[in-house]
Amino acid sequence: MKIGKQTLKLENTPKLLETSSSVGPKEADGPLGNYFDIKVNDIFFGEKTFEKAETKFLTTAINNLLQKVSLQNDKIDYIFSGDLLNQCIASAYSVRDLEIPFFGLYGACSTYVEGMILASILVNSGMGEKIIYSASSHFCSSERQFRMPLEHGNQRPPSAQYTVTGAGCGLITTSKIEKKAPFITYVTPGKIVDLGINDMANMGAAMAPAAVMTILTHLEDTGRKPEYYDAIITGDLGNEGSEILIDLCKKNGVDISKVHTDCGKEIFDTINDRDVNSGGSGCGCIASVFSGYFYQKMKEQKINKVLLVATGALMSPISINQGESIPSIAHAVAIENEVN
Repeated sequence: MKIGKQTLKLENTPKLLETSSSVGPKEADGPLGNYFDIKVNDIFFGEKTFEKAETKFLTTAINNLLQKVSLQNDKIDYIFSGDLLNQCIASAYSVRDLEIPFFGLYGACSTYVEGMILASILVNSGMGEKIIYSASSHFCSSERQFRMPLEHGNQRPPSAQYTVTGAGCGLITTSKIEKKAPFITYVTPGKIVDLGINDMANMGAAMAPAAVMTILTHLEDTGRKPEYYDAIITGDLGNEGSEILIDLCKKNGVDISKVHTDCGKEIFDTINDRDVNSGGSGCGCIASVFSGYFYQKMKEQKINKVLLVATGALMSPISINQGESIPSIAHAVAIENEVN
């Protein structure tokens, strides 16, 4: 049921039954290393190219999810998946042997939550009972595609972010499943916001306004205050983008500073690790951090009400070379241990 401007209330409250995550060596050595399911000490993951490695990170996370819930492939109705590689090839190659009906998505770094929203809507409508959503990224393949090959040794400005090598996925099921798990209660799909920023080394500044619009719209549509949530978690704004987000929200009369955190700030030690600059980014950032860290905190009931907001910069090397700015989007989903 649609409420307000653009929020959907999922009256049948689908469950986020389980999640799975896989990460590379830098992520495994970070502050959240103990929370990831699969940690790989080889950036190539035994493959010959970074792109093939990204496919393996995603495949491994999905297969691990199926093992955790003790389900065979043929018990899954659909799978939504996306990544940053040309034509979402990491997802396509990951899913090709699963024989599960597949929807390929591209929402840039918002893809993880975009897939979660679509899976939840289908389950809520009764069009599916078990749906997987997933997303991935790889630092080296992303640098090669969007910026400069690592061999160039380019210096990165302080506002730049470090693309996460990793993947995450989850299983959305009907609320009839007896196993205890968090519910998806509301989803707020985002609108594209473009304030004219064209600096690929400052993605946080480009994406923060989209996060502001979606968060404010969600709160207005649901009638909730920021403090209703134990955490408002953004995807990969990093240090720069997070500051902009909080400031812009305050200018609109909403203070989220006490409950806000960002996956890009959480996954790396941004104080002592100079390589990561402003923090993490990429589809695999929110995918691995939420699937590994925050979902575990919800299972332990250390946090019970979460607004998960994934941001994405919907540009490409072609659009930037043509002088285009960076259009951005943010999707939000409310995940709660109890249904009010």
